[in-house]
Amino acid sequence: MAFYDEMAVMALEMITEFGQPVLIRSITLGEYDPGSGLEPEETIVEQTAQGILLDFTGQEFQNNSLIKQGDKKLKIAAQGLAWVPGLLNKVIIQGRTWSIVPPLKEINPAGTPILYELQVRS
Repeated sequence: MAFYDEMAVMALEMITEFGQPVLIRSITLGEYDPGSGLEPEETIVEQTAQGILLDFTGQEFQNNSLIKQGDKKLKIAAQGLAWVPGLLNKVIIQGRTWSIVPPLKEINPAGTPILYELQVRS
């Protein structure tokens, strides 16, 4: 096993121990059918990840004007994810739904995803 593969496994173990399960939900709308006039159906795909929900620091508020009051930082272990979280996904943590807002950071040394850092807004 390569060094960064081991780091990804270690990140998952640490976040599992000190974090909590997080549900990532992707909703895709189907195509509108003008013949039937029916609304397109949604396709919902979910995956469970391990994450840590944190507050932003005062320094981060000063350096990034895109952070709003109430926004949180969510760090998700990359190991074991079926797909990468995206800006159009929702995140459910302890029954509360959060939207992912830019920036979405991927910690990816040498091409091995270890951690995703998301800014989430309720």
